[in-house]
Amino acid sequence: MTQTVNTTSNTKPNTQAWYRPTFSPEHGVYVVLLVSFLIGAAAAQNWTVETTLALVCAFCGFQAEHPLVLQIKQRHSLKPRFLIWGGVYAVISGALALLLYLNHPLLLWIYAGAIAALVVDAFSVLHREQKSVFNELITFAAVCLSTQFAYAATTNTISLSVMGLWALNTLFFSSSIFTVKLRKPKTSSLIPAVVYHAMPAAGFAYATIIIFALYWLNVLSPVTVLAFGVALLKFGIIALNQEGYHNVKIQFVAMLETGTALAFLTIVALSILPARLIML
Repeated sequence: MTQTVNTTSNTKPNTQAWYRPTFSPEHGVYVVLLVSFLIGAAAAQNWTVETTLALVCAFCGFQAEHPLVLQIKQRHSLKPRFLIWGGVYAVISGALALLLYLNHPLLLWIYAGAIAALVVDAFSVLHREQKSVFNELITFAAVCLSTQFAYAATTNTISLSVMGLWALNTLFFSSSIFTVKLRKPKTSSLIPAVVYHAMPAAGFAYATIIIFALYWLNVLSPVTVLAFGVALLKFGIIALNQEGYHNVKIQFVAMLETGTALAFLTIVALSILPARLIML
């Protein structure tokens, strides 16, 4: 009897081949990056060629981080695919960053912030603390720098209100760190989430107080500040239904996070765009 040869493994594409691009699986960060960038563009009230270049630069910079993290995790053996595609994304991002810098030198401090966050992330991965609250807060703050990046690349200026929008975006998206952790039994305590969202007496960020300070100092308008209410509403719904939230599928969590991010974007954009652009 002739032995049957299994050719399945020979015809299946090799997903680890060096020529296959790497793409970050952190879909939530794509949403954070895009929403933050669009808010920066809305604040600039314009979209130019340099705005587009900034978006591509930010996207490639984010993609360069993924193979770097994977290589650090597998530091005992070099992976050509990670090195090659990390290098490709880094070269594209670096070239565009340099081109934009030549026209807008004030972008240098934004680049410095992003590089500092990348170094912190690399050390966190090296010490297996990439999922710590501190590292995730730094990551969200870095991704939300795309707000100032879009604004500065478009207008060649940085304003106090745009700094306030960066803080608002960072605080809004960082709330997901605490709500998502409520799904896991080991991190299901409500205390960190309550401290972050609503208790000014303890904790690292207590976001609501910072948001109120931005309003009190006239950095952000009342309507813009109220957009943070979307995060508070999401947290309230999850907290009141925590038992059911433990068992929901990850797809539902992704839909909830994306939906609230779009609602947040809509409120903020409508609050900072002039009426003539909203009516277009």
